[in-house]
Amino acid sequence: MLLNAYQENLLEAGCDEAGRGCYAGPVYAAAVILPRDFYHPLMNDSKKLTEKQRQELEPIIKANAIAWAVAAQSAAEIDSSNILKASIKCMHLALDQLKKRPQFIAVDGNRFYAYKKIPHQTIVKGDGQYAHIAAASILAKTARDAYMEKVHQQYPYYGWDKNKGYGTAIHRAAIEKHGLCFEHRKSFNILPPQLSIL
Repeated sequence: MLLNAYQENLLEAGCDEAGRGCYAGPVYAAAVILPRDFYHPLMNDSKKLTEKQRQELEPIIKANAIAWAVAAQSAAEIDSSNILKASIKCMHLALDQLKKRPQFIAVDGNRFYAYKKIPHQTIVKGDGQYAHIAAASILAKTARDAYMEKVHQQYPYYGWDKNKGYGTAIHRAAIEKHGLCFEHRKSFNILPPQLSIL
């Protein structure tokens, strides 16, 4: 059973991101404040859930949360800084949108930049330990997946409806054949190396 908060006294938001390791598409992040008594038996790290389970939990989280928000940083924005900075900026943008200001922030992972002097704690694998971080991971993942399915219609040969922009064999083969598109992260050096001319 997941814990509901890192500390006992302050209104606490959980933060997580989705799509940090992808070849294409934005990185998404979410911030979620859950009631202290929230419980759902399926709640877990989004990576440990099926797509169907994530879609089932998404409206439940949104209906029960004290506050929630989702934000994104595009491939171009990732390329202009780097994926770490873009991921953290994305979390800050999600926190900006919360209708209720948290007094403490619990963040999945081990890196975060201070947000508006609100105390925070980074927690490695926090999405498998805390319900609000798991909820944030689910909202970020479902929002990102929906976006990748939408842009799949424009670039169907990359298979984003299935791989969601990750570097699968089908995605890599399509890059070799069709090259990179607007949605690809150029800073990730994902083009295959050119053959040397002897």
